Order: sequence, then structure tokens, then C-alpha cells
Amino acid sequence: MSFDFDTLHPRHGTGSTKWSRYPEDVLPMWVADMDFAVADGILQALRQRLEHPLLGYSVASDELRDAVVADLWDKYAWRVQPDELIFLPGVEPGFNMALHAFVKPGQSVVVQTPNYRPLRLAPGNWGLDKVEVPFQLNAEGTYDTPMNALRQALQGAGAMLLSNPHNPLGKVFPREELQAVANACLEQGALIISDEIHAELCFDGRRHIPTASLSPEIARRTITLMSASKAYNIAGMKTCFAIVQDPATRLAFNSARAGMVDSVSPLGLEATLAALTHGGPWLQALLGYLQGNRDYLLHAVQTRLPGIRMHAPQGTFLAWLDCSALGLADPYAFFLKEAKVGLSAGLEFGDDCGQFVRLNFGCPRALLEEGIQRLQDSLQRR
Repeated sequence: MSFDFDTLHPRHGTGSTKWSRYPEDVLPMWVADMDFAVADGILQALRQRLEHPLLGYSVASDELRDAVVADLWDKYAWRVQPDELIFLPGVEPGFNMALHAFVKPGQSVVVQTPNYRPLRLAPGNWGLDKVEVPFQLNAEGTYDTPMNALRQALQGAGAMLLSNPHNPLGKVFPREELQAVANACLEQGALIISDEIHAELCFDGRRHIPTASLSPEIARRTITLMSASKAYNIAGMKTCFAIVQDPATRLAFNSARAGMVDSVSPLGLEATLAALTHGGPWLQALLGYLQGNRDYLLHAVQTRLPGIRMHAPQGTFLAWLDCSALGLADPYAFFLKEAKVGLSAGLEFGDDCGQFVRLNFGCPRALLEEGIQRLQDSLQRR
């Protein structure tokens, strides 16, 4: 079975957040939204649902819950129960709900940096102190968690916000490191809030490991947030699910939605079910295409973009580009003005990340090449 990831689908005029942010002469390569058509099976399921004329408040069906349970077992050998799932309109509401429900005044929240901006800012939404622990770049070009610094940061912490696979680094935590991080949280009594929205997007044969799957003890202290939105490109459906295996924690977490987090779109529920039950072949083809895009971008950075450094992401469709050797005051602003490429500014991910930009390579190869060429031309004109 073949799938088309090369066709360019114009998105101006569709209300796309990605394509509406900048003037039409700017190529947007910022927000984590892929420029690929959604799998036919998902579109067919949505059309079928729309044959029924009512679109009222909806709950997850038993079929959907069973599909999630089966998917988690099939992909990660992680056994969960249907009643351990809580459906939400997004991962961001999920980690904010968790902080609101479980972190007490006076406790801090630990966040590794660089990191996804809404996750970094979430503690401030609830007046909580944030302790940032920077990753360390090792000689092999991968990012490690400095365990001594993490243990120190966790003292007095009520929770740790974990991103795995990591945004923006593309890091896929190996088992040994993930186990060490989780154990450190257990030792200090800190809840683990694990954002695993990119779980299905791992390269080079890697396999995502859900934090809560490490042990029953860790599962009892973990809230896992997942979604089909990134892997199947249905983020606009605003649907995710939390896996909370401890009954008392699940009750407290679900209670925190009151007055803040409403029910989930009926179309989002249908799209998620279709993705998990019919989207497997499409996803496997997508992974191959994305890995090819990653390698194409990496080669271009090494051969055509002097002064920019990139370490190959192990997952996601996001590249973290180090522009510090270019000597630019603001790489994001430079590329927006001179290359007409809209990237994500490094300062969104950390206060010391002003010399970085994030590039979304989840797009047709021709669009990726256009972005690379624009960057190359802007550097040559300097």
C-alpha cells in the first residue's frame, strides 16, 4: 500500500494557525502541525459520523476505550484498563489540571530545559515556583539528564513535568535514564506528569517507553498524557487522553477539570478511534518519510548552512538548530526578515536559548527544500 506525502496542499484561507501567523510570502515552519493530508480512513470515519445530523456533547465509547487499551499494549506492552482513561480536549489542559490538583502552595515544579513553552509556563499559571534543569549535551551529540542536578531540584518539589519524546530536542528517553528520572521523583515524593504526545514518532528503530510502564510504583505516581493528534496530524480535533492508574489520583485529577476543562468534540473522538484502528499502515509510511526528511535536513545543515549546528532528533518532526556560530543578535528575527521563513524562536523554550531556532520538518520534501534554500540564500547574502 502506498501513501502520498509529496503533494502540496495549499492551506491559506483555511483558518490554519500555522499558515495564518505570517504574511503569505513567509514559509511557516514553526508550530508542530504537519503539512500532510490526513489518512483516508480517518476522513471516511468523519464523513460517516456526519451522516448523523446531531453533534451534541459526547463521551468516549467503549469501542474507543478498548481501542486505546489495545494500542497501548500493542505498541508498548503496557497494560492499562479502560476505566483508567480520561478523555480531554488537549494535553495542555491536562498538565495544567494536574498541577492545579496536586501541587500545593510552597511546592515547586521541576522542568527540564529547553522545553515546550506551554509546559514551561504552566507552573506560573498556578502561582507555583519553577525549577529548571538544563539538559547536558554529551560527546555523542545527544542530550542527557544531569541526575545530581535533578535530584537537587526535586527537593521540595510537588511535581516534575516530563516531555518524552522531547520537544524541541527530539530526544527519546532510553530505559535506563527514564528509570533514573522516575526513581528520583519517587524518592522525593514528586508526581510525574508525563507529556507523551509524540510517543508514536520515533526513528531508527527506537521504541517509546511510557514512564508509567516502568513499574507499578511509578505508575501510581504518574499521570500520562497522550494523543493521536501529532502522529496522525489531527491536532485540530482537540482530543487527548490521560492514563491515570491509581484510583485516588484519577478521582482527584478528574475533579480538577470542573469549570475549566469541558467535554471532548464528538468528531475528535471519532478521528481518534479511526486513527488507532485503521491508521497503522499510514503511520508506518509516515515514519519512513519523516526519517527521510530528518536525514535530508541534517545533510543540508552540514553541507549548505555553515554556522548552523543540528543534532539528529531521535523522534518527533522537530529540529533544534544551534545558530550561535553565526554571530546573529536574533536568529529567529534574521531568518524571518531575510529568508522569509517563520521558525520558532529559541527563547520560547528557555531563557538561555536565544541563539537557537526550532524547525518543523513535517512537510512534503519539496516544501522542506524550499525552506532550506531560503535559509541558505539568506546566509549567502549576509
